Amino acid sequence: MTEHGRIVVGVDGSEPSKCAMRWALEQAKLTGSTVRAISAWEFPAFYSWEGGPMPPDDFEDSARQCLDDTVEEFKRATPEVTIERELVHGHAAQALIDASAEADLLVVGSRGHGSFYGALLGSVSQRSALHSKCPVVIVRR
Repeated sequence: MTEHGRIVVGVDGSEPSKCAMRWALEQAKLTGSTVRAISAWEFPAFYSWEGGPMPPDDFEDSARQCLDDTVEEFKRATPEVTIERELVHGHAAQALIDASAEADLLVVGSRGHGSFYGALLGSVSQRSALHSKCPVVIVRR
């Protein structure tokens, strides 16, 4: 562990990511670590082809609101743990892998699609586990 300890957790508003956040906060209470909640956003590949153009800020604002809502929800339940938040433009797996270089532990949720869908979709948890610079915990519901 580093001097103060840092646990990075991926947050996207889904139930699996909330399970990961809950696990990370419990671990932080045990170790005295800080939790760094990271959410990433990207422009959809075809966002302007259907339904007309959307202002780019909407994607970022939506991701920021999701991150803020999740952190606030858990902050009330575990006020003794310091929770930092970071919103990153880019692919979720890469944002978590990059953040893992300065972490003692990376925690991600698993949607439980299994190897077939993981291979097809490039699962964030699978990519994070393979390329992280620190130990990884994948939390299942």
